Amino acid sequence: MRSYSIFAVLFLIIPIIEIFFLIKVGEVIGALPTIVLVVLTAVIGAGLLRQQGLSTLARLQQSLGQGKLPAQEMIEGVLLAVGGALLMTPGFVTDTMGFLCLLPVTRQFLAKAIIKRSALQMQIKMGGFTQGSTWGQDGDIVEGDYTVVNDDPKSLRQSQNKKRKIIE
Repeated sequence: MRSYSIFAVLFLIIPIIEIFFLIKVGEVIGALPTIVLVVLTAVIGAGLLRQQGLSTLARLQQSLGQGKLPAQEMIEGVLLAVGGALLMTPGFVTDTMGFLCLLPVTRQFLAKAIIKRSALQMQIKMGGFTQGSTWGQDGDIVEGDYTVVNDDPKSLRQSQNKKRKIIE
């Protein structure tokens, strides 16, 4: 299934689910309390988004200051933006998904899962490239020379003999 068809299905199914839950909650607690609850979750979500966004930004700056790649913080920033957008969308299902993106525990878990999945996909696309492999683009082994640096003359002779054997 192509990505645009997935989005088309989501844009049809999610509003229907939201309307269903809004009607059911409205039947139980009434129309006005349901509207207040939807607005309240948006306000609480906006406050949580601001707080968590500043916290993530501080961690991103700290990682950059230490010379580390802030991949975790960047993914969390995207999840915060998605969570904020979901919380601004009226409805209980999107609010639940939005809060999951804003809560630090679930956001960090999702970010780690996304990083792990993308790393795995990169390995697959590179043809099974693993640490220590020397495969080329075609899957052929790449040839190369190496030199063993050692002051011991005996070790040096052994490494030269190994090099000759490899070349032959």
